[in-house]
Amino acid sequence: MIEIKGLTKRFGKKPVVEDVSVKIESGTITSFIGPNGAGKSTLLSMVSRLLNADTGEVLLDQNNVQKWKSNEFARRVSILKQSNYINVRLTVRELIAFGRYPYSKGRLTAEDEKFVDQAIEYMNLSEMEDQFLDELSGGQKQRAFIAMVIAQDTDYILLDEPLNNLDMKHSVQIMKILRGLVDELGKTVVIVLHDINFASVYSDRIVALKDGKLVKNGPTHEIINSDALRDIYDMDIPIQEQNGCRICVYFNSHT
Repeated sequence: MIEIKGLTKRFGKKPVVEDVSVKIESGTITSFIGPNGAGKSTLLSMVSRLLNADTGEVLLDQNNVQKWKSNEFARRVSILKQSNYINVRLTVRELIAFGRYPYSKGRLTAEDEKFVDQAIEYMNLSEMEDQFLDELSGGQKQRAFIAMVIAQDTDYILLDEPLNNLDMKHSVQIMKILRGLVDELGKTVVIVLHDINFASVYSDRIVALKDGKLVKNGPTHEIINSDALRDIYDMDIPIQEQNGCRICVYFNSHT
């Protein structure tokens, strides 16, 4: 379990995340949702140790994340940032192999290669594993970065808007893969999502932020309703049921 306790982060005098406390249950997909500027990415960055909190703490299995050794932390938690820049020329396979670094320190064993192969297969990248990243489309690159995270084989997977640059087909593919990692392998996924319908269909729990504050937190069915969504987005969003899923019809909603 990840426990977020009283996290606050200011940039200048402005609090971007303000006194947020929430528990992230193991073996679930938890989606962070909310308007632009709500603090979702900042909160995820503090959980993943990319940013230090001004106040509060994050506990991983009851231990403060700041006290974990980097290598141990990297074997338990993987993070995919919103923008990934690499200034060396790598093939898809070489990038994905970086996911094994906490274990291999760059000297890949047969077991490491097995995890790399599995991640390539998971993400349907076999045909392009020897291509260079700079030869790929934005969506193909994004899938390669997600494969790197999968190859890291951590208990906790933190993803900041991983569906950026992806078309509908690949967005669905990614969410199904994440669902499978949770249901079949017992992973814990925390994901920042803009599209509330992906959050609705694939999440177990939803954490909603607005203006840096926690406004809703609970099982998906409790958050995906018109009253809760109005509090989060200041919009009237009709909900339709389809194949047991709640779909938010926000495209022509009136505020």
